[in-house]
Amino acid sequence: MSNESSIPTNTSPAACIQRLVDEVSAVFIGKEEVVANAVLALVCGGHVLIEDVPGLGKTLLAKALARALQADFKRVQFTADLLPSDVTGVTMYSQDTHQFTFRPGPLFSNIVLADEINRATPRTQSSLLEAMEEGSVTVDGIRHALPSPFFVIATQNPVELEGTYPLPFAQMDRFMVRLSIGYLDRANEIRLLRQQQEHNPLEEIRPTLTCEQLEEIRHAVRHVTVDESLAGYLVDIVNATRKTDGLEYGASPRGSLDLQRFSQAAALLDGRDYVIPDDIKRAARLILPHRLIIRKGTRSVSLNATDVIDRVLESIAVPV
Repeated sequence: MSNESSIPTNTSPAACIQRLVDEVSAVFIGKEEVVANAVLALVCGGHVLIEDVPGLGKTLLAKALARALQADFKRVQFTADLLPSDVTGVTMYSQDTHQFTFRPGPLFSNIVLADEINRATPRTQSSLLEAMEEGSVTVDGIRHALPSPFFVIATQNPVELEGTYPLPFAQMDRFMVRLSIGYLDRANEIRLLRQQQEHNPLEEIRPTLTCEQLEEIRHAVRHVTVDESLAGYLVDIVNATRKTDGLEYGASPRGSLDLQRFSQAAALLDGRDYVIPDDIKRAARLILPHRLIIRKGTRSVSLNATDVIDRVLESIAVPV
């Protein structure tokens, strides 16, 4: 691949999204579905939580997306001694001007990688709540707007339990999707070795979209048609999670909104301007499981959130 700009003009939103997926997948080898789901969350205006073991390329994925979008990128390593002001920024007094000025933190970027987010204290984790929901932060009573687009990719390690703080329910609910990367198969791991033997593959990422074009695609996503019957189907799925035995809490209304938006983006990527039931089913398995809380002491030891969603999808009649 050359390094010359190849930003498409007069191209359909579906083609633009696919070009972005293809460009990132050329570097993030063997995981096109993961890339596609991350890109769909991006074009929806959502955020992504990646839960997996170290060394699978989570940072590579975030950097590749930033390069393909020509977007600003910041990485924050979350640790126990990290303070909220280390993330959002701080107001400082200037001896020269005799005024207080705001110094933005790493959160003021288009794409932010919150690495090992569950190693920070709940107080520091909460510094992301306003940013992820409203696209702004408030410091010393003054609201500061974040750049647009603003996209958080957070990671947490499920195997290293010592020194971690579980993400609160309110924080989990602000992530549109939770993804797991998984190990490469033998053939793709050999490709990875060959690809990185002589150079950094990130250097080959071509500009694929601009942030302005991404905003246009987000506008197009909102105008994908969701039939009244499918809106009812979507709500029935979410309501079923609130009535399922073994669950303490089901999905929130924010989950319903994210489910609709992701379904619209999936339809757009498939070249349609209308949602079908399969779009909602695909989205439900990504949008809903991490928003459910399994009741303590439930009789079904093997019960997990993904199984719950599969059972719900089987139990709800699909509109014709």
